[in-house]
Amino acid sequence: MAKDRQGTARITIIGTGLIGGSLGLALKAAQLEGIEIVGHDRDRGAANRAERAGAIDKAEHNLPRAVEQAHIVIIATPVLAVREVMQQIAEYLQEGAVVTDTASTKADVLRWAEQLLPTHVSFVGGHPMAGKETPGVDEAEATLFQGKAYCICPGEGATDQAVRSVIGLAQAVGAEPLFMDAEEHDQYAAAVSHMPLLLSTALFNLVRSSPAWSDMAQMASSGFRDATRLASSDPRMSHDICVTNREAAVHWLGRMQSELERLKAMLEDARDEALLETLARVQIEREEFLRKPPRREREPSTDGTEVRREMIDALIGGWAAERMRRAQRLPELMKEAREAAPAGEGKRPQTLGEKIAEDIRRDLEKRSGQQEK
Repeated sequence: MAKDRQGTARITIIGTGLIGGSLGLALKAAQLEGIEIVGHDRDRGAANRAERAGAIDKAEHNLPRAVEQAHIVIIATPVLAVREVMQQIAEYLQEGAVVTDTASTKADVLRWAEQLLPTHVSFVGGHPMAGKETPGVDEAEATLFQGKAYCICPGEGATDQAVRSVIGLAQAVGAEPLFMDAEEHDQYAAAVSHMPLLLSTALFNLVRSSPAWSDMAQMASSGFRDATRLASSDPRMSHDICVTNREAAVHWLGRMQSELERLKAMLEDARDEALLETLARVQIEREEFLRKPPRREREPSTDGTEVRREMIDALIGGWAAERMRRAQRLPELMKEAREAAPAGEGKRPQTLGEKIAEDIRRDLEKRSGQQEK
């Protein structure tokens, strides 16, 4: 990272809420030498609170001054605000500056960067897969990103050094860099991040609108609270996520409707054995996921703070091209998987959960036969 005349490299965080504040606290906790962290927020009070909390070295309320000497600019705002910020800072960015973001969707953000940012800077999209339903710098935590994936989506023309800088940023806050194409990121994020938000909202709205809400509310305990936790998220942030990833969200909502209809049919038809098999398989596979989450076989190594040259070569060469081709085929592949699922279930290798569920089914059949005798 290049430094100014005083030997200090400036990192500017635009948006000093939960994510921006947590990034500042985590960078401070990393005790990086020669780093100055400047914060800007359209809410001056938020920036001042971030400074008092020690998340930034100083609050700069003038946006051009906040970015004009910055070596890295982190845009940590709601998604739709990212475009406006890019427009406002474009002419003030110094040559060689690295611009990144923390938005929950990436395809639109990368398009905006290509359209709005000058060619003398590099844009590297970022999305730390961490957060809380409670917004604001007062909820920020230095450990928020520890052990979490940090998705990295380099823009077209981003330099090797720019990519290294964002990888170093992710590692400095304790996260694990995960390279993805923007379209691929948005499809997957819709399933694992945006769907829980929508389902949490739907469940709370469903129960809250019941005439019996006053009675049910007294019964609602940890299960209901856990399942509806994300309904407390910042509405503007949630809105921006949905409208910038509309197609993927609609796709996964349709898949969820099908899954709910499948469970409903089991209950209506008194298919108790199938229901138990499903519950057992999902319970076992979720426990396995929590115990040992799967990792990408071809994920490049990011040991230490220096990025190996071969990883950069892979990123800008054939590996990234293959990811792009896969992302372009995602809608087609998802359609094929949906259509082929019923016929192909018996042909694919059984998971551990399915094998145990099958044993349960056999045991049920055995018991049923004994009762008939």
